[in-house]
Amino acid sequence: MSEKDRYSVPFHSRARDALRLSAERLFAEHGVDGVSLRQITRDAGQRNTTALQYHFGSRDGLLREVLDHHLAHVAVRRDALLDRYEIQPGDLLELVDGLVMPLCAELNCADGGRDFLRIAAEVVNRSDWMFEPGSLIEQLIGTHRRWGELAGPFLSAGAAGRLHRRFAAMRFVYAELGRRSRQPLPRRDDRLFASQLTDLVAALLTAPLSPRTKALLPR
Repeated sequence: MSEKDRYSVPFHSRARDALRLSAERLFAEHGVDGVSLRQITRDAGQRNTTALQYHFGSRDGLLREVLDHHLAHVAVRRDALLDRYEIQPGDLLELVDGLVMPLCAELNCADGGRDFLRIAAEVVNRSDWMFEPGSLIEQLIGTHRRWGELAGPFLSAGAAGRLHRRFAAMRFVYAELGRRSRQPLPRRDDRLFASQLTDLVAALLTAPLSPRTKALLPR
């Protein structure tokens, strides 16, 4: 963005974007709870100490903004793949691509994609955050609800219900992408990583239940 264009953007929008970008980078580097709101405000160049509360209300509000910014781009790519799949259904690997590939694209997103993936991995794997309506985990997992419905027919009855295979698959994808995003640049080509991740997710979804698991399910 040129200097002229930058100043044509309303001041409140510039402040909001600056806070989001600073939070994104600092959350990724230090963890969601490892940086203070004052640090984020200062890093964003905001002299008004209440700017963050004004725009986002709280740490959770700011974190939701960071996630939403990237999930909106992921959704566009994912919906295009799922639209194509629904028009001409293919095998499970093609469907799993609809989950994996839109998120893998964030590895090469210059607009903080790798930071987003590190933050998302932390969110879905924190044991002190519960999956419930309106939670941050639900914000990440819920955006893939359409994909989860399409994946349902590929799962056994037990795996589709109480064993939560689809949730486990989504969490695994975020965890692996968070790990990948921490590798120093320049990285090697991501295509093999993405293809292997698709294979692993498909295997996770369709892994047969052992006799022990089958016996434990009704109890």
